[in-house]
Amino acid sequence: MIMILNETILSVALPAIMEDFSVGADVVQWLTTGFMLVMAIVIPTTGFLLQRFGTRTLFLAALVLFIAGTVIAAVAPAFVCILLGRVIQAIGTAIVLPLLMTVTLTLVEPERRGMMMGINSIVMSVAPAVGPTLSGLILNSLTWHWLFWLMVPIALVCLIAGFFLIVDIAEPVKIGFDILSVVLSALAFGGLVYGLSTIGQLVTGESWIPVVALIAGAVFLAVFVRRQIVLSRSGKALLEMAPFGVLNFTLSVTVLSLAFATMLGTVIVLPLYMQSALLITALVTGLALLPGGLIQGLVSPFIGRIYDSVGPRPLVIPGALILLASQIWMHFGLSENTTVWTVIAMYVLFGIGMALVMTPMMTLSLSVLPKHLYGHGSAIVNTLQQLGGAAGTAILIAAMTIGAKNSSATSMAAAQADGTSASFIAGGILAAIALVAALFIQAPQRTKVVEQEAPHQASSFRRKARYLLPRGASCGTII
Repeated sequence: MIMILNETILSVALPAIMEDFSVGADVVQWLTTGFMLVMAIVIPTTGFLLQRFGTRTLFLAALVLFIAGTVIAAVAPAFVCILLGRVIQAIGTAIVLPLLMTVTLTLVEPERRGMMMGINSIVMSVAPAVGPTLSGLILNSLTWHWLFWLMVPIALVCLIAGFFLIVDIAEPVKIGFDILSVVLSALAFGGLVYGLSTIGQLVTGESWIPVVALIAGAVFLAVFVRRQIVLSRSGKALLEMAPFGVLNFTLSVTVLSLAFATMLGTVIVLPLYMQSALLITALVTGLALLPGGLIQGLVSPFIGRIYDSVGPRPLVIPGALILLASQIWMHFGLSENTTVWTVIAMYVLFGIGMALVMTPMMTLSLSVLPKHLYGHGSAIVNTLQQLGGAAGTAILIAAMTIGAKNSSATSMAAAQADGTSASFIAGGILAAIALVAALFIQAPQRTKVVEQEAPHQASSFRRKARYLLPRGASCGTII
């Protein structure tokens, strides 16, 4: 969870960092944009890395990288040093995210996967939501350096625990490494995330570079996908495209990406609205968003249990409807006169919808794949989530900017409120598309087939896990 917190925890601290290093907003935003950019570049390689080096080696390497990056950022004497620290942090985080899902699916029996993925979804979706809250609480008493220092002892404990407890869930396999695929992946996903993250420059008329980056990223992505399809025939693909041949996987990652886009966009826009339109402090803003994040985390394991009994459709369709309803409520209900309690209620409803969508879709997306594709499927899921997050943030911020600019309000606060209201039209569209995709999801039929692929190996791994971990936990809990 501490790794995923880094995706949003600096959002409240950026003004203080700007002042300390005498840099502008266009420079400091690279602490968040760069983090997402590096993750989008590294995550597609994790399917290969997991096969080549194994679970234990990757986990320990990721923790070492994360700790090193955190310390560099905490002691940074110049802005370039804190940026370097964030890049190293992002590499470690990018390795752990797919690892978390792959380990859970391999070690946990099919009938308990929903519950365990519910626990994992606390890490995947709740951590980014509570990042600004935690940041506001820390910055109320300490400097931004402590956003990094407080993570170091926690990460060290995880590293020590992992050294003694984590075991390889499969033997490493020596497979070929295609350097051209890595370059194409970096150019494709890097270009797309950069273009989406800087789309505001296009909206304000400052630059056409985001369009160039998006077009270049799309072209490189097409070439990358084509090369992976060709290489997969000889088993040398950096990222297997075979998971997209499973309809439920494709639909699940579509819903996940759209939901994640809506979530990150909402998490960014709401604090801006509360501080600019309602004129409340960063601390109060963080506290107001906390109940929604906590409720999402609390209900996710229970939703996972329900998934184990009824499957995805009875959960994800109502969840997408609630997600859409929350965006509509925010569109019509937010103004310069809205009370904080109303915002809290809106965000709580949003959190419930997110929990109903994220947990079933995370479980279904990989459960329908054969075991040898878990690593690649997890890499695809996490890569598309990063792209979705960048897209959602860009779309909602762009809509907010246009809405505020075209507002007829006479005050800045009212104009900001109008812009925020406009942004949730975009959020509603994203949620509506997710709902349509969810309607086509089928009841899963493949779980038993997956388990039959390597029953003795899977049983062996689970026997080891029972001795190493308490009941109800997974290796992901350590992470």
